Amino acid sequence: MRTGIATVCLSGTLKEKMQACAIAGFDGIEIFEQDLVTSPLSPEDVRKMAADLGLGLDLYQPFRDFDGVTPDLLKANLRRAEAKFKLMARLGMDTILVCSNVATATIDDDAVRAEQLAQLANLAGDHGVKVAYEALAWGKYVNDYEHAYRLVEMVDHPNLGTCLDSFHILSRDWDTAPIEDINPDKIFFVQVADAPKLSMDVLSWSRHYRVFPGEGQFELAKFMGHVVRAGYTGPVSLEVFNDVFRQSDVERTAVDAMRSLIWLEEQSAKWLAGAEAAPGNAAALRRRYPMELATLPKVNEPAGFNFAEVKADDTAQLEKLLGQLGFQFEGRHRTKDVQLWTMGQARVIINEQAAQHAEPAIAALGFDVDSPVIASARAQQLKAPVVARKVQADEEVFQGISAPDSTEIFLCQGSPDGTAAWTHEFGEGLEHPSAGARAVIDHVNLAQPWQHFDEAVLFYTSALALEPQPFAEVPSPSGLVRSQVMQTSDGAVRLVLNLAPIQQARNEARKTYQEHIAFAVEDLVATARAARDRGLEFLQIPANYYEDLDARFDLEPGFLATLQELNLLFDRDAEGEFLHFYTATVGSVFFEMVERRGAYDGYGAPNAPVRHAVQYDSLHRTP
Repeated sequence: MRTGIATVCLSGTLKEKMQACAIAGFDGIEIFEQDLVTSPLSPEDVRKMAADLGLGLDLYQPFRDFDGVTPDLLKANLRRAEAKFKLMARLGMDTILVCSNVATATIDDDAVRAEQLAQLANLAGDHGVKVAYEALAWGKYVNDYEHAYRLVEMVDHPNLGTCLDSFHILSRDWDTAPIEDINPDKIFFVQVADAPKLSMDVLSWSRHYRVFPGEGQFELAKFMGHVVRAGYTGPVSLEVFNDVFRQSDVERTAVDAMRSLIWLEEQSAKWLAGAEAAPGNAAALRRRYPMELATLPKVNEPAGFNFAEVKADDTAQLEKLLGQLGFQFEGRHRTKDVQLWTMGQARVIINEQAAQHAEPAIAALGFDVDSPVIASARAQQLKAPVVARKVQADEEVFQGISAPDSTEIFLCQGSPDGTAAWTHEFGEGLEHPSAGARAVIDHVNLAQPWQHFDEAVLFYTSALALEPQPFAEVPSPSGLVRSQVMQTSDGAVRLVLNLAPIQQARNEARKTYQEHIAFAVEDLVATARAARDRGLEFLQIPANYYEDLDARFDLEPGFLATLQELNLLFDRDAEGEFLHFYTATVGSVFFEMVERRGAYDGYGAPNAPVRHAVQYDSLHRTP
């Protein structure tokens, strides 16, 4: 599959955008007219630079408001078009995007539109240019891709074809199956974009909320499957209008964009395989299509958390906190300045090596996977940066990659009993305490810089096979906090991505927004009592919360009193119950202890505003 991207997707100058696209590995680009108009580079300079970078110049766009106009305006439009065709010759480009008319069309007549498009096609033919006619979702008279294709058929000119844009099709919920009936020779270009499902006018939706494939909710694999079945062989190019992307680092955004196309290619191949394996479709299984779709090394979703790591210069508070929770100190690593603390199968590494943060912060997560080497190879093909750690003989070699928020992700060899072989590297000569309470890492909450939130969703979806759940917005004293859960199908791995306030994004080298690690235990009340006896400082929950809790759930008075005594929070749904408590924050990290009863699968969402408010009050309280 030939990959492309429109320069409008990226921040920076045209030169910077082209360089970033080449670094990310794109085959070609669409030149957005405004990027060229505002550039000091001449068309000849752009052409040479593209050749030097190995980039094709696949599409010039957009040419707006051409069809359905009066004769006088048509004459002016043809003059304008000829000027662009001459410009394209200087650029060495042969395809232009013409959008269905939005602003100047006054004649709603397909015969008139076809006659005017025929004149444009004749003029384009004189200059060796192909015209890709696209139905904008908000076009005045033409807003349906099938309508646009009917006009192309009416004209029947070799220099006029259509452009299929996933946003304009899927935002209107048009059926994508008829794409297969389009003559592939008449599909001149294909553009893709994803988007969250929003209830708003389609123009505003398009201009501000498009995202890269895998970062929204559109059925892009199905769309692309129909495009492939139609016999299309040209570029598949990203056209994304997004306020965040156009303010973010250009090279990083280009890599994220390329990752999205790699992911889309794999998902489209899966969709095709699934559709053609349907009963009664045996003949289709032998069918081959002109466009070849590459796939990635296959991996299963992670089986669970292997460890969580917190990095700090001064670890005294962390050690005290873990001890109060009931974690056991398993000793220091034999060659590295790191500690291991465990409770059952919940493992926490405290890392004191070259700590970049003055205060404790979550630095790394380990996941149990079937084959770390294969999983790492997949992640690297998806443009994930490699993280290497020095090891000596007889030490575990971790396959590591870096997440968008700089959290290091390590792919570890899982074991059927949930143990980890590398733990023998800690505490040589140390008399280990007897086994304590049983616990596992239930979930980890990571704060994401605002400009990398969508990137993080795609990263964990594509590289770790986690599935995004419907996102939620939680009120806090600082405003609404957007929360996106990423998890495995069985809930063994749960990541909660929170959109961090802007102040964190101003200094990405330091994590300033609170994050936490949650541990699941079998008896939270007993765990809380033991922690209190060890001197644990709980997050203090206001009495008003427990009055509201009683009103909502009519809890047994003794149980309610126990909850209030221990600062425990409670939730219930049709599937079960959820008990949890929070510690005070150390640096940017706090811990949560949870107990899931029955088949409760949530996170105590009704309690989140309470936690945010208490933490805010604690942070801003005057001594």
